[in-house]
This record gives sequence, C-alpha cells and structure tokens, in this order.
Amino acid sequence: MTMTGLTLAFVFVNMLGIGLASGIASNPLWDEANKVSSGALILAGYGPLNGFGKFCGVIVALGVISNNIPGTYASALGFQVLGRYGKMVPRYFWVCVIVLIYFICALAGRNNLFDILQNFVALMGYWTMVLVTIVLEDHLIFRRPGLAGTFDWTAWEDQKRLPVGVAALIAFLAGWAGAIIGMYQNWYMGPVAAKVGGIGADIGVWLGCAFALVVFPPLRYLELKKYGR
Repeated sequence: MTMTGLTLAFVFVNMLGIGLASGIASNPLWDEANKVSSGALILAGYGPLNGFGKFCGVIVALGVISNNIPGTYASALGFQVLGRYGKMVPRYFWVCVIVLIYFICALAGRNNLFDILQNFVALMGYWTMVLVTIVLEDHLIFRRPGLAGTFDWTAWEDQKRLPVGVAALIAFLAGWAGAIIGMYQNWYMGPVAAKVGGIGADIGVWLGCAFALVVFPPLRYLELKKYGR
C-alpha cells in the first residue's frame, strides 16, 4: 500500500511538471513566469482556476514544506548516531539546528538556489551510489553465515565490536576518485568523461561504483583477517 501510494503521488506530480514544462514553449505567460521562479510558473498554470487555483498553489507550497519534515527528522537521527555525545543532545534540539542551517542557506542562496541545488544534488548522486555499492558488498559477501557472520544488532554502538572502517573508507575514497574522473558537469568535466563519444558523457556514477566494487572486497578481507571485526 505504501508503494502504491508513493507511486501514484509521484506520477501525478511528475505529470503536472511535464505539462507545465511543455507549456512553456507555447504559452508566453508561462514562459515569463518561469523566468521569475518555478513557484511563479505553478501559479501561472493554476491561473485559469482563479481563486481555487491560488488555493492549489498554497497547498503545493505547504506540500514542499511538509516534504522537508522526514528529511529533517532523519538528519537529526544522523547527528545522534555519530557518537555517544551526539546522542546526549535531545533530538528536537538537533531538528531546530538543522532547520536553522537550511534556513540560512536558503536566504544566502535565494538568488541562485536552483543552480546551487542542481550542482549539490549531482554530487549527492555520486557518493550515494558508491556508499550503496560498499554496503551491498559487505552485506552479500561478508555478512553471510560462515564468513564474518550476520549482523550483531547488540553491537551497534560498541566501538570495540564494530568494523574498524578502514576498508570502507579507502573504497569510498577510491569510488570518489572514479566519480571525479568520470563526471560531466557544467563546472567540471573529468578526463575520462571527456573522451566518451567524442563529445563527453557523465559516467561518474558507474566509474565510482566500479572502483569501489573492486577495491572494497580485498581490503575488507584483510581487515577481517587482522582485526576480526
């Protein structure tokens, strides 16, 4: 049910976005609104509905705000799992700190927020896939019964029983090296990305995953052999 609800919501919103983006080419009012902001474009799209359209625009704005809630809460959890000192701070305090941080960032970058987000989200895609690669390898290769064993949930905050992390760190850095030489962004083009097809292409995600995929298993094996965890 959760998957169905999320899928329907995403499809509906994406279809609205496709309709607005397609209308920019043929509707001068939408084109002018888009030059102001994406919010102005949404209001222009709802314009024919008059008062109800303004109400829909408010609902969309509130939806954007509410969409920050899960991420903010998850970020507060992230601060708490950084160590025992982070856990000592109440979660609501971390939430307030995080809201203050992105409020200041939004004010400081309001004139170029879209460009900033585009660049930042692109960078997130690289490191996220490298991290997923490392976690999957550890789970599928080294967490099987008979090897390093399955997950010991009682050791989640015991530093002496947790993995040292050297293998994961080196594999992560190697993955980033692959992402850097393979990324194709407006502000940077990696040497390998520049050679793809003669005009360049972004293969940073795949190179990053490949580097991490190759580097992590032997290092994790040596780490387990030396430290036993």
